[in-house]
Amino acid sequence: MRPSVLVTGASSGIGAATAARLAARGFEVFGTSRTPERQSLPGVRFIALDVRDEESVAKGIAQVLASVPRLDALVCNAGIGIFGSVEEVPIEAAREQFETNVFGTLRVLRAVLPHLREARHGRVVILGSLAGRAPIPFQAHYSASKAALDALALALHNELHVFGVTVSLVEPGDIRTEFNERTVWGEPAASAYGERLRRAEQVIRESLPRAPGPEIVAATIERALTSRRPRVRYTVGPDAWLVPLARRLLPDRWSLQAVRSHFRV
Repeated sequence: MRPSVLVTGASSGIGAATAARLAARGFEVFGTSRTPERQSLPGVRFIALDVRDEESVAKGIAQVLASVPRLDALVCNAGIGIFGSVEEVPIEAAREQFETNVFGTLRVLRAVLPHLREARHGRVVILGSLAGRAPIPFQAHYSASKAALDALALALHNELHVFGVTVSLVEPGDIRTEFNERTVWGEPAASAYGERLRRAEQVIRESLPRAPGPEIVAATIERALTSRRPRVRYTVGPDAWLVPLARRLLPDRWSLQAVRSHFRV
């Protein structure tokens, strides 16, 4: 019997690369999208699911569970990004950031975990970000949402330990995906932070085309799902060694200064 996996946010970027890779490796893959009728990946069955909507999550998960004897794995990938200062990003936009990245993950987990726990079997992968450990200036809301997922994943790992369900956090650095084009950049010209905000945006926009593609993250997710002893935390990308090392060895004052220098703020 092929192992089954549900991948949220599978219509593009890391989610699509992950769904395609797992399907090619023999998994029975269910990918979620708000527009499943427009999606097509070989070997991937798309289902309608909006992580921001409780009823949509319940219906989508019920559809998956009715299609397989059991669900073996869950990849929580769906997310969005916004750009702007803590002071100026509207509360509504900040709430939407957390509604998708954090509460969206929670909704899917709450719907799936009872089945994994009762089966005493399964793997969960949660997509965090190195920004959760080294917050990006003018992307504080995105960074904070990923820091929340860091804490959630580690606590969940301990909660599920005795049930035979493993939880891994995958933390990409810069990755070249459509996600970057869909980031809500706001109106830098109208910002009180002026040139500093524009320089930070320029650094981000210039670095992303040089970043590796989502396939390297998909390969890491596959390892987390297939390793005999999966790690709790996987870092991915060109900054994978640097950010954790700097956070561990440098005082906060120095590490924050390094971040300011990198983003030219």
